[in-house]
Amino acid sequence: MFGCLVAGRLVQTDAQQVASDKFVFNLPDYENVNHVVVFMLGTVPFPAGMGGAVYFSFPDPNVGQVWQLLGFITNEKPSAIFKISGLKAGEGGAHPFGMMAAPQAPSVAQVGVSVEALDQLAQQTPVSSAAVSTMDSFTQFTQKMLESLYNFTSSFALSQSQMTPNPSEMYIPASSILKWYENFQRRMVQNPNFWKT
Repeated sequence: MFGCLVAGRLVQTDAQQVASDKFVFNLPDYENVNHVVVFMLGTVPFPAGMGGAVYFSFPDPNVGQVWQLLGFITNEKPSAIFKISGLKAGEGGAHPFGMMAAPQAPSVAQVGVSVEALDQLAQQTPVSSAAVSTMDSFTQFTQKMLESLYNFTSSFALSQSQMTPNPSEMYIPASSILKWYENFQRRMVQNPNFWKT
Protein backbone atom coordinates (compact mmCIF):
# COMPACT_ATOMS: atom_id res chain seq x y z
CA MET A 1 0.00 0.00 0.00
CA PHE A 2 2.85 2.44 0.90
CA GLY A 3 6.48 2.96 0.04
CA CYS A 4 9.26 4.95 1.63
CA LEU A 5 12.35 6.27 -0.18
CA VAL A 6 15.22 7.30 2.05
CA ALA A 7 17.46 10.00 0.56
CA GLY A 8 17.68 8.34 -2.84
CA ARG A 9 19.43 5.23 -1.53
CA LEU A 10 16.89 2.87 0.00
CA VAL A 11 13.37 2.10 -1.19
CA GLN A 12 11.11 0.22 1.20
CA THR A 13 7.74 -1.15 0.16
CA ASP A 14 7.25 -3.61 2.99
CA ALA A 15 5.73 -1.49 5.74
CA GLN A 16 5.07 -3.34 8.97
CA GLN A 17 1.35 -3.21 9.78
CA VAL A 18 1.12 -2.53 13.52
CA ALA A 19 -2.67 -1.99 13.65
CA SER A 20 -5.50 -2.22 11.14
CA ASP A 21 -4.93 1.43 10.14
CA LYS A 22 -1.24 1.96 11.04
CA PHE A 23 1.95 1.12 9.17
CA VAL A 24 5.61 1.61 10.11
CA PHE A 25 8.91 1.71 8.21
CA ASN A 26 12.23 1.34 10.06
CA LEU A 27 14.94 3.81 9.03
CA PRO A 28 18.39 2.46 9.83
CA ASP A 29 21.22 4.98 10.08
CA TYR A 30 18.73 7.87 10.18
CA GLU A 31 21.42 10.31 11.40
CA ASN A 32 22.79 10.37 7.84
CA VAL A 33 19.41 10.94 6.16
CA ASN A 34 18.22 14.41 5.12
CA HIS A 35 14.89 13.65 3.43
CA VAL A 36 12.37 10.83 3.14
CA VAL A 37 9.72 10.38 0.47
CA VAL A 38 6.54 8.58 1.43
CA PHE A 39 4.36 7.39 -1.44
CA MET A 40 1.43 5.17 -2.28
CA LEU A 41 2.28 2.14 -4.39
CA GLY A 42 -0.83 2.52 -6.53
CA THR A 43 -2.08 -0.98 -5.74
CA VAL A 44 -4.58 -0.08 -2.99
CA PRO A 45 -6.09 3.42 -2.72
CA PHE A 46 -7.24 4.95 0.54
CA PRO A 47 -10.93 4.36 1.30
CA ALA A 48 -13.18 7.27 0.29
CA GLY A 49 -12.73 10.26 2.60
CA MET A 50 -9.50 8.89 4.08
CA GLY A 51 -5.79 9.74 3.82
CA GLY A 52 -2.55 8.95 5.60
CA ALA A 53 -0.94 11.10 8.31
CA VAL A 54 2.85 10.66 8.12
CA TYR A 55 4.82 10.66 11.37
CA PHE A 56 8.51 10.39 12.28
CA SER A 57 9.94 8.93 15.49
CA PHE A 58 13.46 9.20 16.92
CA PRO A 59 14.80 6.44 19.12
CA ASP A 60 15.19 8.10 22.52
CA PRO A 61 16.07 5.78 25.44
CA ASN A 62 15.34 8.53 28.00
CA VAL A 63 11.87 9.50 26.83
CA GLY A 64 10.71 6.54 24.76
CA GLN A 65 9.28 7.07 21.33
CA VAL A 66 8.43 10.63 20.43
CA TRP A 67 6.38 10.91 17.24
CA GLN A 68 6.30 14.09 15.15
CA LEU A 69 3.70 14.79 12.46
CA LEU A 70 5.43 15.45 9.13
CA GLY A 71 2.38 15.87 6.88
CA PHE A 72 0.05 13.61 4.91
CA ILE A 73 -0.62 11.76 1.68
CA THR A 74 -3.98 11.16 -0.03
CA ASN A 75 -5.33 9.56 -3.19
CA GLU A 76 -5.13 13.03 -4.79
CA LYS A 77 -1.62 13.70 -3.37
CA PRO A 78 -0.08 10.21 -3.40
CA SER A 79 3.46 11.22 -2.42
CA ALA A 80 5.27 13.75 -0.27
CA ILE A 81 8.88 14.69 0.53
CA PHE A 82 9.79 15.46 4.13
CA LYS A 83 12.97 16.94 5.56
CA ILE A 84 13.96 15.03 8.69
CA SER A 85 17.50 16.35 9.19
CA GLY A 86 16.28 19.43 11.07
CA LEU A 87 13.97 17.61 13.46
CA LYS A 88 14.85 17.48 17.14
CA ALA A 89 14.59 14.43 19.37
CA GLY A 90 12.26 14.85 22.31
CA GLU A 91 9.96 17.31 20.54
CA GLY A 92 6.61 15.82 19.67
CA GLY A 93 2.94 15.90 20.28
CA ALA A 94 -0.24 13.86 20.17
CA HIS A 95 -0.03 10.87 17.84
CA PRO A 96 -1.99 7.72 17.09
CA PHE A 97 0.83 5.21 17.60
CA GLY A 98 0.56 4.78 21.37
CA MET A 99 3.52 3.17 23.13
CA MET A 100 4.62 0.81 20.39
CA ALA A 101 7.78 -1.18 20.90
CA ALA A 102 10.65 0.85 19.49
CA PRO A 103 13.39 -0.81 17.46
CA GLN A 104 16.28 -1.92 19.69
CA ALA A 105 19.09 -0.43 17.58
CA PRO A 106 19.96 3.11 18.73
CA SER A 107 20.42 4.40 15.17
CA VAL A 108 17.05 3.19 13.84
CA ALA A 109 14.19 5.67 13.57
CA GLN A 110 10.69 5.04 12.24
CA VAL A 111 8.28 6.60 9.75
CA GLY A 112 4.65 5.81 10.50
CA VAL A 113 1.54 6.19 8.35
CA SER A 114 -1.80 6.40 10.14
CA VAL A 115 -4.96 6.09 8.01
CA GLU A 116 -7.29 8.89 9.14
CA ALA A 117 -10.29 10.89 7.92
CA LEU A 118 -9.42 13.72 5.50
CA ASP A 119 -11.20 16.32 7.65
CA GLN A 120 -9.11 15.21 10.64
CA LEU A 121 -5.90 15.46 8.56
CA ALA A 122 -6.80 19.02 7.54
CA GLN A 123 -6.96 20.10 11.20
CA GLN A 124 -3.52 18.78 12.16
CA THR A 125 -0.38 20.93 12.14
CA PRO A 126 2.87 19.28 11.01
CA VAL A 127 6.21 20.29 12.53
CA SER A 128 7.42 23.26 10.50
CA SER A 129 11.01 22.05 10.12
CA ALA A 130 9.82 19.01 8.11
CA ALA A 131 8.44 21.14 5.30
CA VAL A 132 10.34 21.06 2.05
CA SER A 133 10.63 24.21 -0.03
CA THR A 134 7.43 24.93 -1.93
CA MET A 135 9.38 26.84 -4.55
CA ASP A 136 9.22 24.88 -7.78
CA SER A 137 12.37 23.70 -9.51
CA PHE A 138 11.98 26.21 -12.38
CA THR A 139 11.94 29.14 -9.96
CA GLN A 140 14.95 27.72 -8.11
CA PHE A 141 16.78 27.21 -11.41
CA THR A 142 15.99 30.76 -12.54
CA GLN A 143 17.25 32.28 -9.29
CA LYS A 144 20.46 30.23 -9.43
CA MET A 145 20.94 31.20 -13.09
CA LEU A 146 20.52 34.89 -12.24
CA GLU A 147 23.01 34.64 -9.38
CA SER A 148 25.46 32.78 -11.62
CA LEU A 149 25.21 35.39 -14.41
CA TYR A 150 25.72 38.24 -11.98
CA ASN A 151 28.65 36.54 -10.22
CA PHE A 152 30.26 35.60 -13.54
CA THR A 153 29.99 39.08 -15.05
CA SER A 154 31.14 40.68 -11.79
CA SER A 155 34.32 38.63 -11.89
CA PHE A 156 35.36 40.63 -14.99
CA ALA A 157 34.62 44.02 -13.44
CA LEU A 158 37.19 46.74 -13.97
CA SER A 159 37.28 50.31 -12.78
CA GLN A 160 37.52 52.98 -15.48
CA SER A 161 41.16 53.58 -14.59
CA GLN A 162 41.94 49.87 -15.22
CA MET A 163 40.25 49.78 -18.63
CA THR A 164 42.34 49.78 -21.77
CA PRO A 165 40.52 51.29 -24.74
CA ASN A 166 39.65 48.62 -27.30
CA PRO A 167 37.40 49.70 -30.19
CA SER A 168 36.29 46.11 -30.94
CA GLU A 169 35.13 45.40 -27.35
CA MET A 170 31.79 46.56 -25.89
CA TYR A 171 31.53 47.24 -22.15
CA ILE A 172 28.38 47.01 -20.07
CA PRO A 173 28.27 48.83 -16.72
CA ALA A 174 27.97 46.40 -13.79
CA SER A 175 25.19 48.60 -12.40
CA SER A 176 23.00 47.78 -15.41
CA ILE A 177 23.48 44.01 -14.87
CA LEU A 178 22.63 44.45 -11.18
CA LYS A 179 19.53 46.49 -12.04
CA TRP A 180 18.39 43.80 -14.52
CA TYR A 181 19.03 41.08 -11.91
CA GLU A 182 16.99 42.88 -9.24
CA ASN A 183 14.11 43.59 -11.66
CA PHE A 184 14.02 39.99 -12.85
CA GLN A 185 13.98 38.67 -9.28
CA ARG A 186 11.17 41.05 -8.34
CA ARG A 187 9.11 39.93 -11.33
CA MET A 188 9.73 36.24 -10.51
CA VAL A 189 8.42 36.79 -6.98
CA GLN A 190 5.33 38.60 -8.25
CA ASN A 191 4.55 36.06 -11.00
CA PRO A 192 6.87 33.10 -11.71
CA ASN A 193 5.22 32.69 -15.12
CA PHE A 194 5.64 36.30 -16.31
CA TRP A 195 8.13 35.21 -18.96
CA LYS A 196 5.42 33.18 -20.75
CA THR A 197 3.49 36.31 -21.79
